[in-house]
Amino acid sequence: MIESSINVEANCYVRLYGPDGELKDSRDIHNTVTTAGKQGVADQVLGSPTLAKMGWMAIGTGSPSSTLLGAELDRNVFTSKTRSGAIITVVGDWIAGDGTGAITEAGTFDVVTANTVNMWMSASFAVINKAAGDTLTITWTLTVG
Repeated sequence: MIESSINVEANCYVRLYGPDGELKDSRDIHNTVTTAGKQGVADQVLGSPTLAKMGWMAIGTGSPSSTLLGAELDRNVFTSKTRSGAIITVVGDWIAGDGTGAITEAGTFDVVTANTVNMWMSASFAVINKAAGDTLTITWTLTVG
């Protein structure tokens, strides 16, 4: 008998930059791929996928559940989405004045509407204080292996 398994793993890299462009804070997190995320990846194998693809990233000031952020602050369309081999990389950016606050959570979603499922990946981390003049970049890697 031949055995094989497929794992889906995600990592999140959060970077906060000051108005001068200098790195102020960063987090590297091994995070959660939700049930919806695993189903979404599997669904894309179908000839006619039935689930929407993830295309938005949100930040918040709470702790994520298995389906939503705890206290969503702002949701933006991905800045970019690429694939190299079995690794999907998505990037989200929050410019100066956007998503300002004490950020402690992030997630990726397949719908633009805030506080709405489906969340594919989520992460919680120690507070990152984004001031009005700061920019925030979050890069996620989703590896199927």
